[in-house]
Amino acid sequence: MSDHQVNTALRTNALGVAGIVFLVLAAVAPLTGTIVVAGLAIALGNGGGTPMSFLLVAVLLLLFAVGYAQMSKQLVNAGGFYAFVVKGLGPTGGLVAGLIATLGYNFFVVGTIGTSGFFMQIIIAELTGFDLHWYIWGLLSIIASFLMGRRGIDFSSKILGVALVLEVLMLVVFNISVLVQTGYDFAAFSPAAVFSGSLPIGLLLAATGFLGFEATALFSEEAKNPLKTIPRATYVAIIAIGLILAVTSWAVVSATGVAQAQDRALAHLAGGDLIFALASQYLGAPAVIVMQILLLVSLFAAMLAFHNAATRYLFALGRARVLPRALAKTRANGAPQTAGIVQAGFAAVVALCFALAGTDPISTLVPAMLGFGTLSLIVLQALAALAVIVAFRRQRDARIWTTLVAPGIGFLGLLGIAILAVVNFDIVAGSEALAVNLLPLLLLLALVGGIAYAAYLRARKPGVYAGLSDDLERFTRG
Repeated sequence: MSDHQVNTALRTNALGVAGIVFLVLAAVAPLTGTIVVAGLAIALGNGGGTPMSFLLVAVLLLLFAVGYAQMSKQLVNAGGFYAFVVKGLGPTGGLVAGLIATLGYNFFVVGTIGTSGFFMQIIIAELTGFDLHWYIWGLLSIIASFLMGRRGIDFSSKILGVALVLEVLMLVVFNISVLVQTGYDFAAFSPAAVFSGSLPIGLLLAATGFLGFEATALFSEEAKNPLKTIPRATYVAIIAIGLILAVTSWAVVSATGVAQAQDRALAHLAGGDLIFALASQYLGAPAVIVMQILLLVSLFAAMLAFHNAATRYLFALGRARVLPRALAKTRANGAPQTAGIVQAGFAAVVALCFALAGTDPISTLVPAMLGFGTLSLIVLQALAALAVIVAFRRQRDARIWTTLVAPGIGFLGLLGIAILAVVNFDIVAGSEALAVNLLPLLLLLALVGGIAYAAYLRARKPGVYAGLSDDLERFTRG
């Protein structure tokens, strides 16, 4: 057997439930989610009713996860939702989903170079006086992510676990401080608050706070007892994200006053410093410095987590021979080698183009990359929800609640959020620039291109086309 054949396997039995949850929650980046997503949701969504928006999205995703969990018990594949869509909607649908996922995750990593670099430049200069261009900081971050990714997924999960604990501890301290000094206002859950402002926009922005939970399936080939581990990790991740964001946003609107929350958030919208201002008020200036440092840790953790996820999509599509087979090459420790190099290199080069153009990363690179990445992952989730329903209907599964009703409600909710994301893409991307708002057309290109590429493979390379299904190589009936 050749060396090329030997080194195309991921490391098995490397991750337990906790390891996967750390990887997923790190991608979600709770502190970043609170500072950015909660602040936006309060300002542009339903103001003081934002905590309920997070809870409603959590319930919606849990309903989807009921069917997702049943599917997770039947197949194990590093292709994540791409594999789910292949199983439910066939090779052509899977190819479209794979292209959307690959675009979305890779764009997301580019965006994290911009956010990490921008905040590192500002915060480190403010704290130490050492001022370095944002791209250099971002480049150093993606290089560090690449090197950590090469160490293996279990190493990444430990690093991310430490980062996650520190982030959550900071939020817990803030939440307790608000509880002790002010108390939580149950008016946040009143109909007047929940339906204030724009509930649809509130739900859309709340949904962006959960991006990354779908990565549980990506690590199934590296999980211990994946047929049980992945469903459990998915439930734990969604519940944990929902509770962290709902409780923290409840603390925030209680601190500002539920009725005044939207106006206060709008006043801080330009600076994005609502949470920092409240932390200064409730915890003192030293705590703000700690929170700023932890924000940098949170942003790096998100970059590492999304780098790992994007790498695994490239690996899976390379193994299926949809993309060059070289992408399936792994190191001796099971870490994707070529895919990791390609992913980090792509992200660094795209970010470099923005840097050479002399643009401000927060107003150009970040909204374009993170906005499109967000939309892609929401569409991917909706496709996976539909695939779950179709797959079990084809099997004539008798479990109506777990394989039809619950995932069906989840699908309709995700479809609604995806439509909202397209219609309100300027809000998702945080930019009104025409070039940014035309990015959703890339999804149409992925759809048309995926269908055309699938037709080409079916006609000219039937072995590769069949391989889209055959790659679900550890499929088992549960």
